[in-house]
Amino acid sequence: MSRGVVQAALICVLAISPGFSAKKDKDHQDAFMRGDVSENRIAKEVRHQLVMLPYYGVFDDLAFRVEDGTVVLMGEVTRPTLKSDAENVTKRVEGVTSVKNEIEVLPLSPMDDQIRMAEYRAIYGDPTLSTRYGYRALPSIHIIVKNGRVKLEGVVANEADKNLINIRANGVANVFGVTNNLQVER
Repeated sequence: MSRGVVQAALICVLAISPGFSAKKDKDHQDAFMRGDVSENRIAKEVRHQLVMLPYYGVFDDLAFRVEDGTVVLMGEVTRPTLKSDAENVTKRVEGVTSVKNEIEVLPLSPMDDQIRMAEYRAIYGDPTLSTRYGYRALPSIHIIVKNGRVKLEGVVANEADKNLINIRANGVANVFGVTNNLQVER
């Protein structure tokens, strides 16, 4: 086995082990990030239901917060059906009394679609990054594009990867700006 494959396997194991988590706001829980061990049952089930949505992908960002049985859904999605599906599966979670859906549906734009694909190729086309982050059912780096502006959300293994992704994302043509909200695992 080559050294790169062993390193990639080790990083994947570390990324999914319960002891590793990124620093995050307790009032904003990303669906694609592991929750804390102390997280309540409702939050765990909501996270599971959101991640299992069939059209939830790398160009969408779903987040939520739980407030006394009320779940507030947040984020941005490319399909209106994903917004309604997220609300419907959250309503069915035992213990949820109501759902407030604040998910934004991103505007239709052929230019934004081109930027999404170019950003995806720039980030996941890099051999180092694709090995670490591209071979997951739901990649940990999400690319949100709205009106030519790019926002990166998710978790990376180290500061070097965060900087490399930032450089790759800023190198894409026709982008007005890149906001790098990537978090580094502890």
